[in-house]
Amino acid sequence: MITNNLNDVVCFGEILWDIFPSGSRAGGAPFNVAYNLFKMGTNSKMLSRIGNDELGDRLLNQIKDWGISTDSIQVDTGKATGTVIADFDEHGEAVYDIVQDVAWDYIQLLPEHQELIQNSEAFVFGSLITRNEESRNTLLQLLEYSKFRVFDVNFRPPFIDFEFIKKLLHKADLVKMNKAELRTILEHLGEDYIDEDTGIHYLQNYFTLNEIVLTKGSKGARYFVGNTAYNFPAVHIEIEDTVGSGDSFLAGFLSKRIQGRSPEEIMKQATSLGAFITSKSGACPDYTYEDFKAFREINSCKTS
Repeated sequence: MITNNLNDVVCFGEILWDIFPSGSRAGGAPFNVAYNLFKMGTNSKMLSRIGNDELGDRLLNQIKDWGISTDSIQVDTGKATGTVIADFDEHGEAVYDIVQDVAWDYIQLLPEHQELIQNSEAFVFGSLITRNEESRNTLLQLLEYSKFRVFDVNFRPPFIDFEFIKKLLHKADLVKMNKAELRTILEHLGEDYIDEDTGIHYLQNYFTLNEIVLTKGSKGARYFVGNTAYNFPAVHIEIEDTVGSGDSFLAGFLSKRIQGRSPEEIMKQATSLGAFITSKSGACPDYTYEDFKAFREINSCKTS
């Protein structure tokens, strides 16, 4: 049994219900990261906001049932709990209609947040939370408190303000993006895409970024640290759905990164957890660390 006694990671941003044809699931990219970090034994906390409504009550009860702290989840008396109408395309990829003007758009900065962030080993945030001014301004202040800022780009059109994305990239210590996001960022910077290495090194120099993780789905992932690139193949699995695949990858990555493990250990954990969640339904399936460990050991040689 693994215990949750490691250093905190605070995940900031949207927490909501993903409403699929088959039913509703607790979600939101930063919450998916927090959930899977918790499963890895990391003491993760979610900083977000829900509505004072039935959906909010259900969400809080679900999180408490999982054993995850709800201390930093605010309750809004005027705005509804966030929802996303979700479905799958013909390739099994999730498509989303993200409801606007909901509680997580209005996360307030509170006096206790400074100590919370300063005492955490990592602070995780994405781009979607910046669509509204109040949560955006809270994020900017929280970034000033953090010792290790992890930007999970996670573009969700039409909620992309590239000028603000540039500001976040300048503030980040580590950035995770997929190949489509790499191309999009380069395009907005007026830079042609030549290849992965050239593109990543351009971003490292432009934004003074030491660490970038590039995820490529079935083609694996790459971890760039300074001038060194570590390449890791994907784990061969039967795909159930891709909801939260990148979020669980990041959770696996951070669970070892905050312990100061080697790039090989970090990325083995990341690719294994990403594959494990992709082999299951939803971003936050019910599982134990022992379940994941057995999967990782069985699949350690099944790479593609």
